[in-house]
Amino acid sequence: MKRREVLKNIAVVPLAGIAGSEFPLNNKTGEKGDWLPKKEAIPGEYPTTSPLNLCIRSGHLVFLSGIGGWYPSRRKEPGDIKVQIHGALTDMKNQLEKAGTSMANVLKVHMTLVDPNKNLAPLNEVYAGFFPDPKPVRSFSGTSADLMGRDGVLVQIDCIAYID
Repeated sequence: MKRREVLKNIAVVPLAGIAGSEFPLNNKTGEKGDWLPKKEAIPGEYPTTSPLNLCIRSGHLVFLSGIGGWYPSRRKEPGDIKVQIHGALTDMKNQLEKAGTSMANVLKVHMTLVDPNKNLAPLNEVYAGFFPDPKPVRSFSGTSADLMGRDGVLVQIDCIAYID
């Protein structure tokens, strides 16, 4: 009999902290229930011909795809790594604000960086000024310039953030 009660109680243990109707608040109505939106595209600031989304919101999370360090339509010359990371992080900041969050709410950043042995230290100088403490976790991948998809690009950055 005792075993049966234990098994019965295990069956109602919440998985991943969610049980029954104890879902986060619905961000549109403020009522308890399933969170919305499941998946909402947040349009970018600049027109694009890409078949991809720049930014997706799902519940309280925002996923921002790769932002390059240089776009010929926005700046005539590519510039060095400091110019490119400043441009990419400024674009990231603007897109996050458009999605309803901020750089302070960034949880994870990933960068693809051309020639990290040369470019990581100057990149870090600019990067540090964009995020308040505690700074987000960060990872990077090194690559060569010919694998970045467009001549002149030295960095591409993406992130995951939350919305309060």
